[in-house]
Amino acid sequence: MIQMRYSIRAVATMTALVSSMACAGHGPSRRSAPLSEPDPGSDSSPTVTASSPDSSAWLAVDSAARTATLLFEVTARAGGPSALINGYRAGQVQVVIPLGWTVKWNWRNADSTPHSLVVMVQREKIPLEGGRSAFTNAMTRMVTAGLPPGQTDQTTFVADEAGWYWLLCGVPDHALQGEWIELRVDPEAKTATVKVKARP
Repeated sequence: MIQMRYSIRAVATMTALVSSMACAGHGPSRRSAPLSEPDPGSDSSPTVTASSPDSSAWLAVDSAARTATLLFEVTARAGGPSALINGYRAGQVQVVIPLGWTVKWNWRNADSTPHSLVVMVQREKIPLEGGRSAFTNAMTRMVTAGLPPGQTDQTTFVADEAGWYWLLCGVPDHALQGEWIELRVDPEAKTATVKVKARP
């Protein structure tokens, strides 16, 4: 596990670089929204934690506030089997959040078709479409219809129940085609991390 400390401006710069590389599929590249500035009264700057250079730009950790801020962008490769969430699909990456932490996400659709994102409890089979979120507010707007290209969404929720979850697109058939990654709410975790399980 590699831990690096970056300023908010450095995180925004890395996010723009990763986004420009990932958007070679459908539609023009667009810059992701930068992370919000830290509370001026706080003496702890967010920490970016990652297990690979690819994921270092999309997770900022504030351990003192027990908060993880995630940047998500949906893109697609020409001829690919599904759209990608930050360059990954079909569980190739896992986001680990300590139990009881607050999760904030900034989500953006950089593909040419509608998409959404919802946290759902893992079961035996990937669902046909998005349903009720596992945590209050753990979803974008218009889960089954999807948000149009270029749309963004922000949400905040508390990961208050340990377990295994999917972060998946709720538009019918999208998750079945592979548009999902994993979320683990772990009572043993000390900090939020991103674990790459397979290269895209």
